[in-house]
Amino acid sequence: MKISSTAIFALTFVVSAGTLFAADPPPWAYGFDGPPQAGAAPAQPAPANTDQTLHSLPGVTAKFSRAQIANRFGPADWFPGDHPQMPDVVAHGKQPNVWACGLCHYPNGKGRAENAGVSGLSTEYFIHTMNDFKNGNRKSSDPRKNNTNLMIQFAKNMSDDEIKAAAEYFGAIKWTPWIKVVEAKTVPKAKPSNGLFLVEGSEMEPLGNRILETPLNAEATEVLRDPHSGFTAYVPVGSVKKGELLVTKGGGKTIACGNCHGADLKGLGPVPGLAGRSPSYLMRQMFDMQQGLRKGTWTELMKPVVANLSSDDMMDIVAYTASRMP
Repeated sequence: MKISSTAIFALTFVVSAGTLFAADPPPWAYGFDGPPQAGAAPAQPAPANTDQTLHSLPGVTAKFSRAQIANRFGPADWFPGDHPQMPDVVAHGKQPNVWACGLCHYPNGKGRAENAGVSGLSTEYFIHTMNDFKNGNRKSSDPRKNNTNLMIQFAKNMSDDEIKAAAEYFGAIKWTPWIKVVEAKTVPKAKPSNGLFLVEGSEMEPLGNRILETPLNAEATEVLRDPHSGFTAYVPVGSVKKGELLVTKGGGKTIACGNCHGADLKGLGPVPGLAGRSPSYLMRQMFDMQQGLRKGTWTELMKPVVANLSSDDMMDIVAYTASRMP
């Protein structure tokens, strides 16, 4: 049978698309309430904030305006006594193409659901990750997720010494409890906003088959960027127990996570810890690895781990790991 060139082209397109988008990315993990549509593209960063209204936090004498809090090249530091002296790239970035690391990840490295918690990571792992961004080995399965593109930009414009300084700084700060996991059937209604799900009002809705990771206090997180205000992760009832089986035993689908990440999931050498980390972040990483959007030497070791996992399996795994005490 002779196949037309048009049919060959169509088949090639389908196979290529299937390689990249074999499944819709779980929107909740990427900060959206629905899957990406054809032609979806990342939103551009908002203009620099110029609001000069002063704000305060309980127990803090200093007051900062929104313009200071959201300053990409020198954001306000509410609790300077909490952490070692910040390297310049963490405190101020490098104009015009590298924002201060402390803006998005906070000076204490806790990060938020839409980015990553980076404190407590080994220097080796941190440097390797930044080089993966720099070399095109880390992209997002959801084309709308703009901060992945920003990280690629930052990494390409940072020197090796700046990357090492940030790695050593955040690596010296221990990862401590930040996320409370709650199994629930109904949850507060939340709307996506710049990658975060923020609760507005008292209306409730079914959780369904997803995880809702939301700030304990929306204003403290989104407006004030309070690095002491953590998150709640609402997970489906029974997901923690199902995740425990997969994480500790493999469940016939995968490899026990403790083999590489440590029996307590707190990390082992250069391998990062999983305990108490953002379930949204970890879900994104596993899905991106499975779909071939995250690559690199260490990702190759994860490919057989995630190859046979369904999205539900991955959701159960991150519900369990997030519930563990770091």
